[in-house]
Amino acid sequence: MASITFKGNAVKTVGNLPAVGSKAPDFLLTGVDLADVRLADFSGKRVVLNIFPSVDTGVCSASVRRFNAELEKMNNTVVLCISADLPFAHSRFCGAEGLEKVVSLSELRQPRSFGEDYGVRMVDGPLAGLMSRAVVVVDEKGVVIYNEQVPEIAQEPAYEPVVALLSK
Repeated sequence: MASITFKGNAVKTVGNLPAVGSKAPDFLLTGVDLADVRLADFSGKRVVLNIFPSVDTGVCSASVRRFNAELEKMNNTVVLCISADLPFAHSRFCGAEGLEKVVSLSELRQPRSFGEDYGVRMVDGPLAGLMSRAVVVVDEKGVVIYNEQVPEIAQEPAYEPVVALLSK
C-alpha cells in the first residue's frame, strides 16, 4: 500500500506499482471509440502508462499535454493516458486540445481491475475510488522498466527520466 498525499492530506492506495523487472499485468480498458484495449495490443512497442485521477483537472490535463509533446523524442513508444473518466471525456479533452499522439483509455467496463492490478486505486480521501497519479514504463517484452508513484496528487510526474530512458 502506497502512502501519498492530496493537497498535503494523507491518502492510501490499494497496493504498490508493479516492480521494475516484473512482468506488467495485462489489462482490459476502453478506448475513445469504445473498443476494448489490452496491454498485449502494444506488444513490440515500449509503453508509457500515464495514470491519473481525472483528465478534467489541471495537473492531469497538463500531463496528457506534456506526454503528447514529448512523444516525438521517444522511439518505438506509445503513451497510454489512463483514468476512470468516461471515454467521451477523454475524447472531448484531446479533441479540444488537438492531442492526437497519446492514446486515451478509460476504466469504463467490468472488470474494473486496473486500479487494483497496478496498485493505484485510492482507498480513502476525497478521491477514493479513483486512481492515483503514477507513471509505469513497460518495454517491448512487457517488462516494467520504470515506475513512479507521484507522492503528491496535485503535482506532475517527473517527465525527464521517462524521456531520457525512452530516447535511447
